Amino acid sequence: MVPLQLEETPSWLESMFTSELAFAVLFGICILEGAMLLRFMPSELVVPAALALIGSSIPEAAVIVAVAVVGTTVGQFCLFCLVRRAGREYIVRKRWFPITESRLERFDGWFDRWGAVAVPVSNTMLFVRGLLTVPAGLSEMDGRAFVVLSAAGSLSFQSILAGLYLAGGYLLA
Repeated sequence: MVPLQLEETPSWLESMFTSELAFAVLFGICILEGAMLLRFMPSELVVPAALALIGSSIPEAAVIVAVAVVGTTVGQFCLFCLVRRAGREYIVRKRWFPITESRLERFDGWFDRWGAVAVPVSNTMLFVRGLLTVPAGLSEMDGRAFVVLSAAGSLSFQSILAGLYLAGGYLLA
C-alpha cells in the first residue's frame, strides 16, 4: 500500500517525525492538542502526518493511535485539573484559550443537557473536540471518570482519522 503524502507539513515537524524521537514528539504534540495549546497545525492532521512520516503499516498505525490517545487524554486531563482549580474566569481571560465566553456558554448547555456522555461524543467531533473539558472540569465529575470518557472519545477520533488515512492510501494505490 502506498501511503498518502502530506504536502503542507512544516519541514521542522517532518524532520522531528522522521527522527528516532518520533513517538516522543507525537506524544508531546498530542499533549498540546489535548490541552488546547496546539497552534501550528490542526488537530485532525496530527495522526495523518504521523502515519505519513513515521509509517503506515497496521502495527505502526496502532502504536500511533495509542500514543495519540494517551497524549491527548493527558493534555485534556491537565486542562480539566486547571479548570477545576483555577475556575472558568481564569481560563476565559487567557489568550491561549481559543474560545469566547458566549461559545463556552453553549458548551455549558450541552454538558448540562447531556452530562458525562457529552465528553466522549465531543472528543469524536471535529471543531468541538475537547471543548467540553471546561464544563466537565467545573462540574462534579470524578477525574477518573473524565479520563476514561476522554480516552474513549479520543480513541474514536484518532481511529477514524487513521482509518480514513489508511483507506485513502489503499484506494489511491
